[in-house]
Amino acid sequence: MKTLKFKTNIQCTNCLSKVTPKLDGEAGISSWEVDLSDPDRILTVETENLTEEDIFKTVLKAGFIAKPK
Repeated sequence: MKTLKFKTNIQCTNCLSKVTPKLDGEAGISSWEVDLSDPDRILTVETENLTEEDIFKTVLKAGFIAKPK
């Protein structure tokens, strides 16, 4: 299992509600969370086989940006 971290533009719980179906629907993600208290809104993803590019594309589908940290 590897942990990937990303700086995002996910700002609030409403933003989280938009990205949740995309991240929950991605089969390769074991777990994920966004730290809304961190100024960089860090997204942490646990995955066995997905790459940073895979996560970037999944978050982008929800209309947000995730840059590798």
